[in-house]
Amino acid sequence: MLRHFGVLDWIRIGLLALGLLFVATGLLPLPVAAESLADIGPLLVFLFGIIVLAELTKEAQVFDAIAARMAVLGRGDYFALFLLCTAFASFVTIFLNLDTTAVLLTPVMLALAPRARIAALPLAMTTIWFANTASLLLPVSNLTNLLAMEEIGLSPVEFAARMWAPQLVSILVTMAFLWVFFWRRGERRDLRYTPPVLEPVGDRVLFGVASAACLLFIVALLAHVEVAVAASAAALIVVIAFAVRDRTRLTWGLVPWRLLVFVTGLFLVVPTLSRYGLADLMNWLLGDDRDPYRTAAVGAGLSNAINNLPAYKAVEEVIPAGDRDQLLALLVGTNVGPVITPWASLATLLWFESCRRHGVRVPMRRFLLTGAGLAVVGLLTTTWALVTFG
Repeated sequence: MLRHFGVLDWIRIGLLALGLLFVATGLLPLPVAAESLADIGPLLVFLFGIIVLAELTKEAQVFDAIAARMAVLGRGDYFALFLLCTAFASFVTIFLNLDTTAVLLTPVMLALAPRARIAALPLAMTTIWFANTASLLLPVSNLTNLLAMEEIGLSPVEFAARMWAPQLVSILVTMAFLWVFFWRRGERRDLRYTPPVLEPVGDRVLFGVASAACLLFIVALLAHVEVAVAASAAALIVVIAFAVRDRTRLTWGLVPWRLLVFVTGLFLVVPTLSRYGLADLMNWLLGDDRDPYRTAAVGAGLSNAINNLPAYKAVEEVIPAGDRDQLLALLVGTNVGPVITPWASLATLLWFESCRRHGVRVPMRRFLLTGAGLAVVGLLTTTWALVTFG
């Protein structure tokens, strides 16, 4: 089993081991560690439930059916397919949360590739980039937005009124980068693709139950049900259906241990660092003038270094209460910026997990370089929109 571990697996395990060492040595007091883990308890439940739901929904061929119909609707035109994928990914991220895009939409895109006989990487990159860059408009779009709402003091409508221009700019910039580096003919080589033939699903009962469970999850989120409860309930429904219809698909491979290990370690290590000079470092990075471009850059840099959730919390703690403009600039950094490293956001981690499960190879050098370009241009233009139209 150890021979199958990659570099990222060892980083995850090492991070958890370091966090446990901090607790064992007293560098992170046990009550503080317990409080930190209690805070992320619902998040861990959500991650477990949403991945099980996504994987079993894939096994029920729901994603295959959606992918085939998208390809048919595009009628062999790559640009039409590009627009469809862009609109779909943006819509799901804005209204259903970026982690939903990474988990539920990525399999749709990856299922589309073999059905239309096109490369999987452009489709996969569309989901992960929009999972991050399209998460500015609503509080539910990103967990960082939800963390910020109490400090920002805006209603969801007021929040959208402030963020519509930055959101539009970030989507347009992402579309440009996707087309140039992944979708244009020089990258995909073919002039047109072949729309697939629609095929019947193998088990209509599992297909119907999985589809209904996904819809239930979406409706529950729109009804403001806790994401952990919504994901767990939807996953339980599908698990019961598979237990009755096809128990062989219920394996230990469904358990997303890599993500659970990483997130747990992360929320032990970062609180420890915060106790020993991290706040002073944040103040130094932000500077005395608290320039919005600099704030966004700090948020993006920290996100790509340690993950956007702890990065947001670390910077937020040194921003004066009521400084709404700087908090919004920080959200631009922690939402649009985490497109460089594989651990920059939970959505990116979920996406890599899905790519691994589907056998899609992601060239790391290309991922890092194109993501760095998108982060720089996206941050500059999106922060400009925030300052100009705010």
